[in-house]
Amino acid sequence: MNRRRFLKTGAVAPALAAGSFLPGFIGEVLAQANPAWRLFEVTTRVEVLKPVGATRVWLPVPLISDTDYQKSLGNQWNAEAGKAAFSQDARSNMGIVSAEWSAGAKPVLTLSSRFATRDRAMDLTKVSAGLGLAGKDDLKYFLQPTDLIPTDGIVKSTADGIVRGARTDLEKARAIYDWVVDNTFRDPKTRGCGVGDIKFMLENKSYGGKCADLNALYVGLARAAGLPARDVYGVRVANSANGYKSLGRAGDITKAQHCRAEVYLTAYGWVPVDPADVRKVILEEDSTKLLTQDDERVIRARKMLFGGWEMNWLAYNYAHDVALPNSSKGKIGFLMYPQCETAEGRLDSLDPDNFKYQIMAKEILA
Repeated sequence: MNRRRFLKTGAVAPALAAGSFLPGFIGEVLAQANPAWRLFEVTTRVEVLKPVGATRVWLPVPLISDTDYQKSLGNQWNAEAGKAAFSQDARSNMGIVSAEWSAGAKPVLTLSSRFATRDRAMDLTKVSAGLGLAGKDDLKYFLQPTDLIPTDGIVKSTADGIVRGARTDLEKARAIYDWVVDNTFRDPKTRGCGVGDIKFMLENKSYGGKCADLNALYVGLARAAGLPARDVYGVRVANSANGYKSLGRAGDITKAQHCRAEVYLTAYGWVPVDPADVRKVILEEDSTKLLTQDDERVIRARKMLFGGWEMNWLAYNYAHDVALPNSSKGKIGFLMYPQCETAEGRLDSLDPDNFKYQIMAKEILA
């Protein structure tokens, strides 16, 4: 048995020696000091049913650097009969637990992560001086194109048309948000959260998809308009307290992955947006009918999700074009699902029943 543990340290507590989760009292103090913080534990268990030759598994962990809406309280992992390691990429705020088993072993990996979250709701009528300000290098990184999110050609021309007449970066960000909400739709036939190939979407006027498509479209259009922007990949961990049945998931969250977006505005810092969830409300909130844009539930969600996120959700990372450590199968577009490779190739990360993984979430009451 191989057992490895990693402790995330950051603004939530002084640096401690690597061991296990942050001591329980720290989470309690955090919650008591600001009741807005909620504490969660998410556990992922992977069992590769048909290992062939050497087998590798990769899992994302919560954001490695703390934010004003999420703080890590540590990660524990156990790679039965194998070995595991931790790696990270600071620019994309990504941490990865990688595990490997030799031929003949039974691959089982368990990862538990504890973290605290609090809701985001920015008042965009007031300048938030100094809040979330980023360095020039960070902003440049979040203006760059990726394999699936180019910023030239049809993406650039579409963005230019959307923001024409907008005078400020806030007006540009809002115009792009409104365009995505008004012109796209959530397609229930899309597998998982989608792929995020925005050039294909625009060239073919194929505006349907799920969160990794629609929010990637927002990010690409924002970057093409000169606004730093990023996808934030994660998973829902609790039911919505805002009255939306479609915007939450508790307990078994194996298929509750959700991608969001942020845009950087000079006067405000990083601003949360989620046009994809507006389209989710339209499609899924009422099981008997498709909601219209003037439905009160849609109006409320549209207002809430430009400048706010309900944090019944865990953020993993901002990464694109991810090269998994020691992988022989090429990059992946983003890391939001468990990933696995055997000697026969890469398993289908969107097929948890045959890949065999389960993700469970629980709230920890301080």
